[in-house]
Amino acid sequence: MDLKDFYYIVKPFMSRRMQIFLRRQLALRKRKKHASTWPVSADAATPPPDWRGWPDNKRFAFVLTHDVETVIGQAKCIDVMNAEEKLGFRSSFNFVPERYFVSEILRRIMVKRGFEVGVHGLKHDGKLYKNKEIFAERAKRINQYIKAWHAVGFRSPAMHHNLDWIHQLDILYDASTFDTDPFEPQSDGVNTIFPFYVRNEFTGRGYVELPYTLVQDFTLFILLREKNIDIWKRKLDWIAEQGGMALLNVHPDYLNFHRRKAGLEEFPAEFYTEFLTYVKTQYRGEYWHALPRTIARFWVNRDNQQERYEQYVPKSIVA
Repeated sequence: MDLKDFYYIVKPFMSRRMQIFLRRQLALRKRKKHASTWPVSADAATPPPDWRGWPDNKRFAFVLTHDVETVIGQAKCIDVMNAEEKLGFRSSFNFVPERYFVSEILRRIMVKRGFEVGVHGLKHDGKLYKNKEIFAERAKRINQYIKAWHAVGFRSPAMHHNLDWIHQLDILYDASTFDTDPFEPQSDGVNTIFPFYVRNEFTGRGYVELPYTLVQDFTLFILLREKNIDIWKRKLDWIAEQGGMALLNVHPDYLNFHRRKAGLEEFPAEFYTEFLTYVKTQYRGEYWHALPRTIARFWVNRDNQQERYEQYVPKSIVA
């Protein structure tokens, strides 16, 4: 039994405060141990061999995503959308289909306003990748939600991943990995700040993998207790220099809007809007801001690879 499996066995018997305390102690030790490769891993800057740059000669790509963990987070989604729209941004929201009631009305509002909806696992109980049988059974239900929600993207809870098994999902892209993040339970980073194509060696079909490349909000503000956005800005500046993809995952659950008394797992929403303002002002005209689905479609179509896209991506997605 690995540490990840053990954690999910004992997790129900620990208070949330105790869970966070233990994770915080572990995170502080890991931060010292991995100081040379986090938040920046220099090797991750290597571009793909055939890389020709982003559309319109933009310096880097900028992508915003959100994992909605609970019904509390779902209630904050409108606030998140309003804050982003005010600054000219759009993002994707990933919902857990069978952990809480996912509002169809909210999903429709998001799509109408130019946002994207994705699927975030199935139950968020740590068992999705426990074995092949469990994953295969859950993949069938996940695909049902993908179809019903007209989604093309997926992200696993807790960033667990098995890139071979994910081929069972009817998706255009997956976003369950990262360039470097020693704080995640499954901390095997893909060590790149660019998307990459994952092809099934048996069927030839595949999907685009979109690793997140900016530190997750929970890690930064809840575990490491940072009091500013300096690490976000430092990493963004580095990605911009390298011409990569800056992809951020912020959880509505942890955002404290309207200056209420902060909960155990909350940080000021102003940190997020401050970062968006930094991007907009510091790099005005230099970044390609796009939804994850747009980035993924660009990746399979780049260099006039439409024939490969039609062949390997599920026809329902192409349509």
